[in-house]
Amino acid sequence: MTDQSHRHPAHPAADLVRRARTGSPEALAGLYALYANQIFGTAYRILRNRADAEDVLQDVFVGLPEALANYREQGKLDAWLRRVAARTALMRQRRERSGPSFDDGVDLPVREVADAGIVERLAVADALGRMPEHLRQVFLLKEVEGFTHDEIGSLLGISAGASGVRLHRAWILIRSLLGIGDQP
Repeated sequence: MTDQSHRHPAHPAADLVRRARTGSPEALAGLYALYANQIFGTAYRILRNRADAEDVLQDVFVGLPEALANYREQGKLDAWLRRVAARTALMRQRRERSGPSFDDGVDLPVREVADAGIVERLAVADALGRMPEHLRQVFLLKEVEGFTHDEIGSLLGISAGASGVRLHRAWILIRSLLGIGDQP
């Protein structure tokens, strides 16, 4: 009998990742079942348009076998996939530049307002919609998606310090738009 207790169990998606790298449709379907909602949610919060978020979801999974070549399995797969989705959504947004449209089905899991009533959630959605794009992007990536300032800087092509400044400005603006805080 050999003692294998010193080995760490493989991540449940590790086999799917290995097989998806070769283009296995079953493995891709398995990863889709596990992570599609997270990828869609990330894209939707950035683009604020259901159809565009669905396109990003499709783009991510169409390119996933090739993209997985860059996945080094050093972090969580879901976090890596969210970064891929965010990058894809931001590239799409830059290409279109016409600006995202507001979708009535908005579902904003902003930590501070997750349990707020519908009126408060709509007020937050409106405030985010009125926020300049560069501030809204940083706010959503940091406060909703949980990215670090270094990761945000890498995604947006800015420094981590600039990300922090933009987040601070976004918080000031959102508090002002919502009429909360130290406003007279």
